[in-house]
Amino acid sequence: MSASTAAAGGKPSRSSSAIVADTASGYHILRIDGYSGTKGTPTGEFHKSHTFTIGGQRWFIRYYPNGVNPASIDYVYFYLVLDQSVNKEVKAQHKIRFSDQVEATPLSFEQVITFRSHSSSVYPMFIKRENLEKSEHLKDDSFVVRCDIMIINNIYAKELPDAITPAFISVPPSDLSMHFGDLLVTQNGADVVFEVGSQTFPAHRCVLAARSPVLSSGGPRIRTLELFGAMKESVASNVVRIYDMEAQVFKALLYFMYTDSLPKAKKDDEEDEEEEDVMSQHLLVAADKYNLERLKLICEDKLCKYIDVGTVATILALAEQHHCHGLKKACFHFLSSPTNLRAVMATDGFKHLQRSCPAIMEELILMLANLVQ
Repeated sequence: MSASTAAAGGKPSRSSSAIVADTASGYHILRIDGYSGTKGTPTGEFHKSHTFTIGGQRWFIRYYPNGVNPASIDYVYFYLVLDQSVNKEVKAQHKIRFSDQVEATPLSFEQVITFRSHSSSVYPMFIKRENLEKSEHLKDDSFVVRCDIMIINNIYAKELPDAITPAFISVPPSDLSMHFGDLLVTQNGADVVFEVGSQTFPAHRCVLAARSPVLSSGGPRIRTLELFGAMKESVASNVVRIYDMEAQVFKALLYFMYTDSLPKAKKDDEEDEEEEDVMSQHLLVAADKYNLERLKLICEDKLCKYIDVGTVATILALAEQHHCHGLKKACFHFLSSPTNLRAVMATDGFKHLQRSCPAIMEELILMLANLVQ
């Protein structure tokens, strides 16, 4: 449009387009069981994962326990390999890292690599073997890596219907949970007080009833026995005594009911792993009792990360008693390793599991029989 048209007040034309990367993505989990047994592999030789499919292409991972050449003998390597004959090149980005780093670090892909039939990635040294053996990644002679892959099928430009209109209004995220959390802290309008051990917790009956189907069955006034199981409400006051839960567990439960999240540990006073493990177990029991399904799943997810030789029997019994199917599968996955199973069978926890949950032992025997076939 000419300058004179613009000066005359004519409306400028506008258009917009976008450059689009057509991609397909996915990931593969590779577990190295019996790591010490793989250390005898000669330098330059590798072990292959099962073949898997992502983006319509077949792949596998090479695991080099002692480097790819004499210069890298002290390092562990992983290579991604395209396992098929293709008529065209496959462009992809990928990232291989320890599976327990996935939540802690955001995914940042390496550069785009062109794969051809049976060609592998040129990947840097994964980790020095000495560092791996000293790290927390290696547990019970096993460690797990995750390979994320993003395949770039095509990059093209497309026209958009209209130019993008600038945003003049910014809508903030919901702060509902913050306001309910403030309600719990300030205690404004609280109409019931819970006594747990030597601590007291003011709360609001309507909030508790709205959050839990179990608690709502008591109606507006929430009858004593329908509100919490093992408790006693004073006739002369709105004080409720709870006898079957520790104060810290009840405090976390109450916080979740108001905010739909768990309280964050302070940086200078963080619970160690064992304390968090025990807290998650107690909260899972409470969540199941009061039908707080999301809290129950959060606890299951946390407990999956604490499964080891010393804890798996206790966690498996808990999963069986409270119908935690995902947590139960995670325990059975851990026990599917012969190394882990032998170590667990020697613990007192396993002996208690045999006595208290005979049905679990039948499932375990069936699982082992299927693995042998």
